[in-house]
Amino acid sequence: MKQFASTNADRLSRRDFLRVAGGLGISSVGMALLNACGARLATPSTDELETTKITLVKSLPSVCLAPQYLAEELLRQEGFTEIQYVETVGGAAEQPLIAGEADISLVFVASSTTKVDVGEPITILAGVHVGCFELFGVDQITTINDLKGKTIPVSAMGASQHYFLATMLAYVGLDPNKDVNWVVHPPAEAIQLLTENKVDAFLAFPPTAQELRAKHIGHVVVNSMMDDPWSQYFCCMVAANRNFMQQNPVATRRALRAILKATDLCALEPEKAARFMVDNGYTPNYDYALEAMKNIPYNRWREYEPEDTMRFYALRLREAGIIKSSPDEIITKGTDWTFLNELKVELKA
Repeated sequence: MKQFASTNADRLSRRDFLRVAGGLGISSVGMALLNACGARLATPSTDELETTKITLVKSLPSVCLAPQYLAEELLRQEGFTEIQYVETVGGAAEQPLIAGEADISLVFVASSTTKVDVGEPITILAGVHVGCFELFGVDQITTINDLKGKTIPVSAMGASQHYFLATMLAYVGLDPNKDVNWVVHPPAEAIQLLTENKVDAFLAFPPTAQELRAKHIGHVVVNSMMDDPWSQYFCCMVAANRNFMQQNPVATRRALRAILKATDLCALEPEKAARFMVDNGYTPNYDYALEAMKNIPYNRWREYEPEDTMRFYALRLREAGIIKSSPDEIITKGTDWTFLNELKVELKA
């Protein structure tokens, strides 16, 4: 598989790395590496935090969300003294944000777009990484078009997995409401069914995708980290509870800054990011985590425009009949790039 190299890593000298890395823990290494590559903390600001408490989402088993876990120490450096994670299972990171149980989190763009469509109080602030999901198929499936009339398992209708697949089907002109047979199964059952050729395809996120490849279950039909058009758009983005953002703009900006610096760390030091994820219980398998950290393009958040991503997915979801809002309406009521545009200048590599 193609390996993605960070453009930031190229600017970090070997001497700088050796100087800061020797004998330090992951949090200290992360801080030092980010400082060395130009992502240093801002000088103290006259703008005081409105709150020193911040709550993020722990969304298992998605290791692609690593930046928000690695951000914990950076959040402390930003002045937050009470940092909490509320756990959700199956990647539904939007729900705690909508309910006001979490303040800021990485989210999957397709499912978040559907929440914006129906007026839920979340605002997309930035893109984090491109790609991460992979479509696996049985031998007869070689393209997305081959899924017409076939059976596809999802963890739930309306889950991120379902919405991403729907956008893929709509992109090639298939109707996700009529042209495929959706069945609901937990991931472990779905993988077993794929192994037995009882379903035709399965959309996997890290670390499941890495496990499927290692065990030679199915074959990759679409890799969103490499294949167009998916590789041209963000997969995971940062969203905030709208009320929290409006009431706490300084805290929102600082929290976003911490997450984006942690994103740089994933690109610069995938080995340390993977080790952190395993040592802190976010995922059990280091090899799978490392493969994900190396291959997910964490180095694109400065380069790609998140508005393009929102427009692309809104178009596909509208074509699929899943949302009613136009792309412009989604962007207007569900995004705010103010903090991101400021941080792109501040954290210039």
